[in-house]
Amino acid sequence: MSKLVYLVPLFPLLGFLVNGLFRKSLSKSMIGIIGSGAMLASFVVSLLIFFDVKNGGGATVQLFNFIHVGSLIIPFEFLVDPLSSLFLLIITGIGFLIHLYSTAYMHEEEPMHFGRYFAYLNLFVFSMLLLVLGGNYVVMFIGWEGVGLCSYLLIGFWFKNNNYNAAAKKAFIMNRIGDLGFLLAVFWLIVKLGTVSYASVFAAVSQLSATDITIITTLLFVGAMGKSAQIPLYTWLPDAMAGPTPVSALIHAATMVTAGIYMIARSNILYTMAPATQTLVAIVGLSTAIFAATIALKQNDIKKVLAYSTVSQLGYMFLGLGVGAYTGAVFHVMTHAFFKALLFLGAGSVIHAMHHEQDITKMGGLKSKLPITHLTFLLGCIAIAGVPPFSGFFSKDEILMAAYATNPIFYYLGMGGALLTAFYMFRLYSLTFLGNFRGTAHQQEHLHESPIAMTLPLMVLAFFAVVAGFVGIPELFAPNAHALEHFLAPVFAGSTAIAHAHHIEHSTEWILMGTATTIILIVIVYAITKFKKYETAEPNTGIATILENKWYIDELYDTVIVNPLHWFAGFLKNTIEKYVIDGAVNGVGKLVGYGSRQFRLVQSGQVGSYILMMVMALVLFIIIWFNDNTIMRFIHKIF
Repeated sequence: MSKLVYLVPLFPLLGFLVNGLFRKSLSKSMIGIIGSGAMLASFVVSLLIFFDVKNGGGATVQLFNFIHVGSLIIPFEFLVDPLSSLFLLIITGIGFLIHLYSTAYMHEEEPMHFGRYFAYLNLFVFSMLLLVLGGNYVVMFIGWEGVGLCSYLLIGFWFKNNNYNAAAKKAFIMNRIGDLGFLLAVFWLIVKLGTVSYASVFAAVSQLSATDITIITTLLFVGAMGKSAQIPLYTWLPDAMAGPTPVSALIHAATMVTAGIYMIARSNILYTMAPATQTLVAIVGLSTAIFAATIALKQNDIKKVLAYSTVSQLGYMFLGLGVGAYTGAVFHVMTHAFFKALLFLGAGSVIHAMHHEQDITKMGGLKSKLPITHLTFLLGCIAIAGVPPFSGFFSKDEILMAAYATNPIFYYLGMGGALLTAFYMFRLYSLTFLGNFRGTAHQQEHLHESPIAMTLPLMVLAFFAVVAGFVGIPELFAPNAHALEHFLAPVFAGSTAIAHAHHIEHSTEWILMGTATTIILIVIVYAITKFKKYETAEPNTGIATILENKWYIDELYDTVIVNPLHWFAGFLKNTIEKYVIDGAVNGVGKLVGYGSRQFRLVQSGQVGSYILMMVMALVLFIIIWFNDNTIMRFIHKIF
């Protein structure tokens, strides 16, 4: 079955082509069927591949030579193994649910734009599938750039709004900064090893010096910081909320932002041999987790809260990668995909009911009006807060325990971020669903639950947000019960052999786990009690104002980077271009024009003048000819 892996990306590519080329002639129903059907077909094939790999299958499928220059051969190849097959299920499964949800959420769009939306969505998934299936860093990079392009197209989908266009450009440019690091790492591998295929690189890693490995892994991490929104390249992701809400769910849960996690997990051997880079990854991830969580505390846009939550959760994944808990990081990618897709689609259901209102201070009391959305959203909040036995508890706990074994400071800081997560998520839940309704009378009259095409994906995602954690039961609860760890063992076997694992006593783990759970529950109760009777907004002061304004990081970037670049661009345009470049070009034109105007004066129309000039030219020619011949004879005499 693994030999048919090319079908997985092929179906969404065909969906993109059909909906993109024929969007003006197809009905909305047909567009939705084609777009969603392509995803369902990919999911079915991915499921068959997953079970094939689980039963010992898997293969490297080479389609053709993509680059062949001298001794350098870079094939266009797919790698089917436990890691890629797991990501295939996440991408296609959640991608299908988001496509199905979109058929109802985007139904008000004109048919042409409806088709354009689904074409972009299919292309987005195709690019992400190419990224995770690539058998070498070049094929991965093609998918890497593809998801960057699609994010630009989908964030700026409503292109008549200039603010949305600005958000799309911001995402595209900030990702290009990170992509430069990725590209330099690929060139470094080619120069040092002459190959970019995973198997060849990992087999020849002993030929690289410690400096080479550190540089390569650091450059790859720069790419991951851009794609997966880590400090300092994180500010594009919250602004990505400009796109339709299902797009936000796709970006945050199943595709783009998980690319950096996948890339480092795939390169686990390189990172295990670069402890300095691993420490950098852990510190950046932990800093991002806490920093983004503080910003989420004071955001009132329902999608912005979830966006900063994603940045924070990605930080935990990088913390896991940095401390060598590769399985834990991938585990959290999986559980996060379920509950974050659920939360974003739940937010979309709320926005749909509130007639596009996104300010949670203007909501409240939606619990009875949107019962399915309310219950599923609540389950998502419990999962992300890390309450047992919900999925987020198992994956986050695995990362934090690995962090404690590496450095207890990492654990305590990470635990602080987890408490902030519980607080801001239940602040969001309480302001949205509890208390009295604070919207307009018109909104209140038209509050209603979303259609089945939207609520069905919510229910499916809620189910997995609750139970998905049981594939990673820690040894503390039951020996050898961590099914995901056993499944991914072949991928991380090399790193396990190199790394010196740190273990903590079960008694210590019980104490840490019990204490953390108790405090999280206290924080949840406190948040609900504090915000369920919220009525009017109080002006923020002090640190709250700073958090509301996101630590003024965007303003800092504008002052230090954006505005100076705009000034420099203006200087080049108004001075260098206008007076130097244009001056030189226009000066040549003016000189030729002036010379032409002067030379035309010899055209007097008098025949006598023309004869005189002809005679003078003839005499001049004879003189030159004579002198040339005299000179030539003189030269011959000498030599």
